[in-house]
Amino acid sequence: MPDTAASRRIASILATLAARYPAPETMLHWRTPWELLVATVLSAQCTDDRVNKVTPGLFARFPDVAAVAAADVAEVEELIHSTGFFRNKAKHLVATAQLLVRRYAGQVPQSMPALLELPGVARKTANIVLANAFGIQAGVAVDTHVKRLAWRMELTHSKDVLKIERDLMACIPQADWGRANHWLVLFGREVCTARAPRCRACPVASHCPRRDVAEK
Repeated sequence: MPDTAASRRIASILATLAARYPAPETMLHWRTPWELLVATVLSAQCTDDRVNKVTPGLFARFPDVAAVAAADVAEVEELIHSTGFFRNKAKHLVATAQLLVRRYAGQVPQSMPALLELPGVARKTANIVLANAFGIQAGVAVDTHVKRLAWRMELTHSKDVLKIERDLMACIPQADWGRANHWLVLFGREVCTARAPRCRACPVASHCPRRDVAEK
């Protein structure tokens, strides 16, 4: 756990982000837990905007888990080609759908261990699905934005995603784990960007060590 001074600093950062984003949501478009799982898998190394352009056609052709389970992987590849790494993603989606049909009656399971058994699903994807589809706070999803901001703000002393998640879980109240991902992602896109962070306009600048940031 952080010491008292660090805890106060982190609490101030989180309070500022919570006020800035009072009702944050994922930018991925989805209607069911399955659609969120698919969209999150497709979002790896791909923008949410691109995924949102691809999923309507994918879901129109394969509207549910059973349809994807019976799909030709090559056809799925064609539909998701523009998301990148499409061969692995298509293979994982079809295999995941088949496992869900076989083991969970076509439903997305609501536990971390079960989700991690699905092909191509790691903790980031599982955390996003659990928090957003089911309201289950099992951890903090760590993507590129969260990893960058956690390091710059000294919310962690590691660059390993599993250790970063543990550090964030230790310093953020569990009720906020899902929202914290949204807060950091949105702030990372708008203010604390990768190449040109807007430190002079940053509302948490007084609480941020700006680790490895050139602008002061």
